[in-house]
Amino acid sequence: MNVAAAVCLLLGSALSLTAGVGLMRFRTTLDRMHAGTKPQVLGVLLVLLAMWLHRPTWAYAGPLLLVGVSQVITVSVAAYMVARAAYTRQSSDDDTEFPSPDDRSED
Repeated sequence: MNVAAAVCLLLGSALSLTAGVGLMRFRTTLDRMHAGTKPQVLGVLLVLLAMWLHRPTWAYAGPLLLVGVSQVITVSVAAYMVARAAYTRQSSDDDTEFPSPDDRSED
């Protein structure tokens, strides 16, 4: 069980890290929205699974399940709201882009 918990913890933290990197690397709102929702939710769910595998009792399962369900619901609602706002602006290319490395070197 501890090996499975360690694997889930490492995979979950790696996915959460890639979500953070994706938020910094992608340039448009919709790209960032995708990077911030998909791997991040799976990463959190894997970390929660690792926590339960470390102490597999029903006393821990309830709160962890509640956290997992609320994470899935809130992230999907937030992604919908961001996509709706980007659509309302009629463009996924907006002025919230980070400057490219070439633009930063000119300053």
